[in-house]
Amino acid sequence: MNFQRGKQREEPEINLIALIDVLLVILIFLMITTSYTKMSELQINLPQAQADKSVEKPSVINVSVDASSHFVVNSTPVVFSGVEAFSVELRRAAGDQVEPTVVINADANTPHQSVINIMEASRLAGFSRVTFATQAGPTK
Repeated sequence: MNFQRGKQREEPEINLIALIDVLLVILIFLMITTSYTKMSELQINLPQAQADKSVEKPSVINVSVDASSHFVVNSTPVVFSGVEAFSVELRRAAGDQVEPTVVINADANTPHQSVINIMEASRLAGFSRVTFATQAGPTK
């Protein structure tokens, strides 16, 4: 027996406001409790750079070092016998130049200590301008 003949049944509806509130609470909880860690791996591919070449040429001392720590100062091979002796070689290469720029041309596989030795010898020689030569990398 159907006693509610003239009365229509209401369609059930889903209350979306409560659902959105619950989802926002879960989202806030996840954002607060999640620890954001950054991987501490180093992936270094050096040396490469892209820059415009300078127009004027300052006084330069070119120091090159290869992967097996053979040193060349202004196209002259130099035997590295210590930082102090190498600073004397740098002063000799500078000649009468007041404040030359020491350009370090280091191979990508050169030991880090060799580059530090050149920088220390430059400091002992009184040259404060030290820079590194790089090659142009592939353009993107």
